[in-house]
Amino acid sequence: MRDRFDVVIAGAGPAGGQCARDLAERNYDVLVLETEQESEFPRQSNKSTAGTFPSAMTSFAIPDEVVMQYTDEVVLESPNDHYVRTQTGAVLEFADFKRFLVRDSRKKGATYRFDSRVSAPIMEDGEVVGVRYDGDEEVYADIVIDATGPAAPLAKKLGVCDLKRDHQAIGIEYEFENVDLNHDGYADLRDAMMLRLDHDLAPGGYSWIFHTGEDTAKVGLCYIQNASHHEYAKDGMGIDDYLDYWLDTDPRFEDAEKIEGTQAHRGSAHIQPPKSLSTDNFMAIGDTVPTIDPLWGEGIHKGMKSARAAAATVDAALTPETPDTSAESLSVYDQLWHSQVAPKQSSRLMMTELLYLAPNERYDQLMADLRRTDDDTLTQINNGDRRAIAKLTHLSDVPLLARYARRRLTS
Repeated sequence: MRDRFDVVIAGAGPAGGQCARDLAERNYDVLVLETEQESEFPRQSNKSTAGTFPSAMTSFAIPDEVVMQYTDEVVLESPNDHYVRTQTGAVLEFADFKRFLVRDSRKKGATYRFDSRVSAPIMEDGEVVGVRYDGDEEVYADIVIDATGPAAPLAKKLGVCDLKRDHQAIGIEYEFENVDLNHDGYADLRDAMMLRLDHDLAPGGYSWIFHTGEDTAKVGLCYIQNASHHEYAKDGMGIDDYLDYWLDTDPRFEDAEKIEGTQAHRGSAHIQPPKSLSTDNFMAIGDTVPTIDPLWGEGIHKGMKSARAAAATVDAALTPETPDTSAESLSVYDQLWHSQVAPKQSSRLMMTELLYLAPNERYDQLMADLRRTDDDTLTQINNGDRRAIAKLTHLSDVPLLARYARRRLTS
């Protein structure tokens, strides 16, 4: 007898856990396959700054117990300037947050199998009908969902995603204590989440300090391995070297020490448009298909929104009277993704890439530009509003725009 569920989800990250949570609440028989052992879940190497905003906390009923610190401001830094905006947020304890999603979805009826490495889709008549894991183990489902992130073992083999190395962002983060969060000459980072645009520290990317309580903070950086990174990179330096360099040169870390018992958090994501999102009996959610969030780089909310869109699509497809899991039926997910998860995606992608292509002096100018605009401008830019983007554009940006256009033509 076949091992069968309504839905099988590969991956128990924020997207997979939330999708299982939503589906179990709708009384679907859902199985989540997770590579890690339950006793180690999630491993310390699993990286996320885990900064999010009230909309995510409210929409997904995230409990206070997984919050390390509520914040009042967002700070953007450039090499010689900064911009402060009042914006409430929350820095999550990422491991506790992921365990909460597992625990809550289990309470609602979801089944989890840990230490289960997904390797390939099971195909019949050209369509995916299940998942192969741990060598020769098989499980079947009406709908299969890949929530494994950039690994994407199912989505890649089904031709749904095409993640490119030169669009890959890699990141590293540690938790520190004795961080000077109010050092002279810098913005006050108490109760704040800070992102710094500075190619000297993160060529082709950004670095961050997220206050997590008292004198502790999450400190890390990431960059995209693209032409901009190669232009500004220092010979022989990898991502660990850049973090060490920042720690050695920024006076805010003069007395900082890594918190005992914590390890490096590492991860990756892709900054590019998705090739596709679904096909017959299959959807890809979370970082398995790239979502773009200019300036903040915040991905938890986007991943969970994609999970909710997938759950709604399952609900529409598996109607008892006339179930339909064809590519046409599941294309509802594509529509929801483009309208609710990543609206105006081309504009948002353009803003993201322009940020990484810009030189350091343009970052200083950006801080001044943001101060002369109203408080809504940053939100509008992040939502892909081209008129808001135009407010921050100068004639001197023409070469940068031309460089972006050439990059898009050749990518």
